[in-house]
Amino acid sequence: MYLTQALKRSVQINAAGPATSYRGRERSWAQVQQRVACLAGALHGLGHESGERAAILALNCDRYFEFYYGVAWAGSVFVPINTRLAPPEVEFWLNDSGSRVLFIDDQFLPTLDALRGRLDNVEHIVYVGDGETPDGLLDYEALLARSEPVADAERGYEDLAGLFYTGGTTGRSKGVMLSHRNLVMNIFNVLPTLQFQAGMRWLHAAPMFHIADGLATFGVTAVAGLHTFIPSFSPDAALSAIQEHRVTHTLLVPTMVNMVVNSPNVADYDLSSLTGLTYGASPMPQSVIERAMEVLPDCGFTHAYGQTECAPLVTATGAEFHMLKGPHAGRFKSAGRAVPGVELKIANASGRELPRGEIGEICSRGPHVMQGYWQRPDLTAEAIKDGWMHSGDAAYMDEDGFVYIVDRVKDMIISGEENVYSVEVENALYQHDAVVECAVIGTPDDTWGESVHAVVRLHDGKNTSADELISHCRQLIAGFKCPRSISFRDKPMPLSGAGKILKPELREPFWEGQDKSVN
Repeated sequence: MYLTQALKRSVQINAAGPATSYRGRERSWAQVQQRVACLAGALHGLGHESGERAAILALNCDRYFEFYYGVAWAGSVFVPINTRLAPPEVEFWLNDSGSRVLFIDDQFLPTLDALRGRLDNVEHIVYVGDGETPDGLLDYEALLARSEPVADAERGYEDLAGLFYTGGTTGRSKGVMLSHRNLVMNIFNVLPTLQFQAGMRWLHAAPMFHIADGLATFGVTAVAGLHTFIPSFSPDAALSAIQEHRVTHTLLVPTMVNMVVNSPNVADYDLSSLTGLTYGASPMPQSVIERAMEVLPDCGFTHAYGQTECAPLVTATGAEFHMLKGPHAGRFKSAGRAVPGVELKIANASGRELPRGEIGEICSRGPHVMQGYWQRPDLTAEAIKDGWMHSGDAAYMDEDGFVYIVDRVKDMIISGEENVYSVEVENALYQHDAVVECAVIGTPDDTWGESVHAVVRLHDGKNTSADELISHCRQLIAGFKCPRSISFRDKPMPLSGAGKILKPELREPFWEGQDKSVN
């Protein structure tokens, strides 16, 4: 139950076999292990001690992969940072986690400039880009070259492996504490569910900071497969990589799937090598998955459902249920059934399991459930009750164990592959001096699933525009969290008896005619 065991096994069974491929850099499993051991030695040389945190802010690449295993090999804790955050949010993640070392690439050097003098704990910054190393930063390759490999620290089981930050209903991100046991258990869940096997070739197209892609970072390693990378997603970049590297498996969020299968160039690429495509992180429109099955008739599709707090896999709908005809027709509309090792129930507000067909909250229990939220025992107690992780998603389970999500208990919007917590957006809006009252809701969007919409009431005598408010938000939070549209009202928001804004009432006009309250 320690992450580095999978790496050592891959060397044992496939030392000369291909491990990583990125922009002409091809490395075997033996070479990767040597570099990982040297990176761990470099961290020790920087005074990084067991259990301390090391963060990374970079696009996908082979060095990102080595970062995960090098930090674990050193006995430290990795902190992957969302590449779409605004500088104040990056600042909070780094300071809250207490990260002492930061790995960064060219794309985020401007962010680094904005953070000068605002980081409480970062002592060393390692440049993982391919250009000339900026002044004051440590060069990644030079650091490895002058460092001796060290023995694996072999931290495992309940030792903390990583902090994966996620949005919070309190308006602040929460650090999800995932242990080695959590992440190794997820490997055991993933292998049979997604049919990972020796010889597979995985494309990291989804961002590597996201735990959804992490299921492959650790799972593909467990079977000594090949990791290939594109820095960031675009339809042509993904299609080209699949063709060039004969990719067999990948994970795309529904928005990405939509862009790929509806690309005007899709027929120009040889995609015959692709045998497994996993999708998840947000709802999949039926028209998109039907188009995907048409474009990729020999590819098996799997709908994966989970959450960061569950490391992440909870349920899955396999390829055998992606059928338009026959006894399993329509099963792909579900979130699937519990994967091996996960105990699942649909519960009411008191935690009691509900009969099949009744709507309640998805709760799961098992060794996949996080240790808790970093330095937030209060929020941990709210999320984990009697060992059950409460997802915040409202759903029902049919007689065959398939889970169908119908709404969300938590006040959250899923736009594209990203979770947007309305309180974070509202906090940003409230910092504008013209805003007296606001509520942020999700509205249907054919491209992104849901769009962030703000309902705003202004102070008497104050004036502003939607564009000005959106621009204001962009200075405080990530662009994907900012409202895409704003409507103004001149009377107070509707309130519940407890004094809370009745968001269902605000949502109702936008969702009229929809068969459920989530898109």
